[in-house]
Amino acid sequence: MHLAALLVGLIACVAIIVLGVRFFLVPRQATLDFGVDADNLRALTEIKGARDITSGVVPLVVWASAGTTTLGWVLVAAAITPTADALIVLTNGGKLSTALGVHGLTADCSSQPASFSPSHE
Repeated sequence: MHLAALLVGLIACVAIIVLGVRFFLVPRQATLDFGVDADNLRALTEIKGARDITSGVVPLVVWASAGTTTLGWVLVAAAITPTADALIVLTNGGKLSTALGVHGLTADCSSQPASFSPSHE
C-alpha cells in the first residue's frame, strides 16, 4: 500500500478515537454534533447497535484476510469495548452483576482466543 494511503488511514483512525473520547468528555454536545438529540433514546440505541454489528464484522474480515495471529490481536484490542461498557454500567448506577456478568464476560471471552493463537501461521 502506498505511504499516502497508509497515512490517510492512520489519520482516520486517530480522528475516530478523538471523536469517541469527545463523547466521554462532552456527551451532550458530541451527540448533537453527531446529528441527533441527546435525549433521543431510539437514535442512541441505533448508534450502539450499528457499532456492535461493526465490532462483530471487523474481526471476521481480519480473520479472513490476515489469519489467526492478527485476529488474536484484534480481539484483544476489541476487548476495550466491553471493558468500557462494564465501567460505564458501574459509573452510571448499574448493577455489578450486569457489569461483570455481561460486559466483563464478553471482554474475557472475546480476548481468550488470542491466548490460543499460534505465534506464527
